[in-house]
Amino acid sequence: MVRKVIVLGGGTAGLTAALTLKVRIPELQVRVVRSPEIGVIGVGEGTNVTFIQHFFEYLRLNVREFHALTEPTWKLGIRFLWGPRPEFFYPFAVEHTARWSGLSRMNAFYEDADTLWTGPVSAMMAHDKAFARKPDGTPAWHNTYAFHVENRKLVSGLETLCVRTGVEITDGTMREAERGPQGIASLKLESGECVSADLFVDASGFRSELLGRALGEPYQSFGRSLFCDRAVIGGWPRTSEPIKPYTTAETMDAGWCWQIEHEHFINRGYVYASAFLDDDAAQAEFLRQNPRVATEPRVVNFQSGRYARCWAENVVGVGNASGFVEPLEATAIQVITWQARTLADLLVDGRGEVTPSMRSLYNRHNCGHWDEVRDFLAIHYRFNTRLDTPFWRACRSDTDLAGAAPLVDFYTENGPSLLTAGTLVSAASPFGLEGYVALLTGQCAPQQPPWAPPAQEHRVWQEHLARFQADAQRAMSVRECLAAVRGLP
Repeated sequence: MVRKVIVLGGGTAGLTAALTLKVRIPELQVRVVRSPEIGVIGVGEGTNVTFIQHFFEYLRLNVREFHALTEPTWKLGIRFLWGPRPEFFYPFAVEHTARWSGLSRMNAFYEDADTLWTGPVSAMMAHDKAFARKPDGTPAWHNTYAFHVENRKLVSGLETLCVRTGVEITDGTMREAERGPQGIASLKLESGECVSADLFVDASGFRSELLGRALGEPYQSFGRSLFCDRAVIGGWPRTSEPIKPYTTAETMDAGWCWQIEHEHFINRGYVYASAFLDDDAAQAEFLRQNPRVATEPRVVNFQSGRYARCWAENVVGVGNASGFVEPLEATAIQVITWQARTLADLLVDGRGEVTPSMRSLYNRHNCGHWDEVRDFLAIHYRFNTRLDTPFWRACRSDTDLAGAAPLVDFYTENGPSLLTAGTLVSAASPFGLEGYVALLTGQCAPQQPPWAPPAQEHRVWQEHLARFQADAQRAMSVRECLAAVRGLP
């Protein structure tokens, strides 16, 4: 029976897991042990719609209070400087697999290389707008958005919510994990205290102190699909730049560069493969592309992959302690929320009792989630034809599509077909058919047979795009929406 849980790690993963468990199971004793020596990563966090669903629908947190605690800005999707087009937009709304009135096929069939937006949300992204403007001048809020949030502010806000909910937070550095018949018996802290629990949540980041080191769970590399293993990070204070309602992903010589938009700061990071570019050359390219960088660039090493099991014995790995992939689709917090929710739901359903089949189900679900993230990111690399450098040539020829291969084969022969939904794309997919179609059409991935819409339908399509543009031009900017949510004039 699980009555007491120790969470090792006080970052985004640990606090999200602790808050989720305590909100869903109030009688559960939840204690977070965090090391003051480690501190917070301090980078920008890009999220996707699973963040909104988890915190505001599943946990039912107050939206205004969350805004006050963390000061996020809105993110409607991703702007890709990627592939043969000058740019394309990946919105979180369902646009590519929808079918606007007067059309005989899904919208993706009507796109061509000149199509910049496919619906109302991508049109707003293209015009740097966040939400439609209602007749009274206020934003027309919807739920197909995510956040940009500074890591320090997010951690601070989550800590406040955890304490209010009844989570105990202790500063302490783990010296040793003691083994027991169920896995981990207790943690010895540098202070001399020995803490025990029925279940341990390992949120210790890349170190994976419990799942990886103490239990020795094998690590499975994603290196055949994802070649990048470094990131150089920097940024600069915002001045007069408009706050973009999206994350930018920009192709670089040996990887790609993100841009995350905060109200007062712009965060940039170059993810690259050390086999094709050394650290000094990567920093030089990063600074050439971003001459305004004001912080000291720093390099972070990582290995893409996951542990064979996310839940082993009485230890559940959450976030980077269970696996890692680069932040190309803002999947880090997505994985954390799925793991935290699955764990809470299993404990609720089992009334605190953990059976072997529950652990097996958890691992099947969450390890499969990690694998699909790998598959989805692999498509980004296989079809990006923007640059002809050694790295990108290797990506186009050698990237293992793994589980995404059947879907790509079907798309190549048939185009963006709804027949793949529920078969080649699971109903539980975090990206859905919409995500795959948006990515493949955005990169102009090859497809046969070619299809040209009838002249009448082409005119209808252009009329829809013109209407979306007109609506977007009347919509509200991020700054206007920030004023509205804060109740300012």
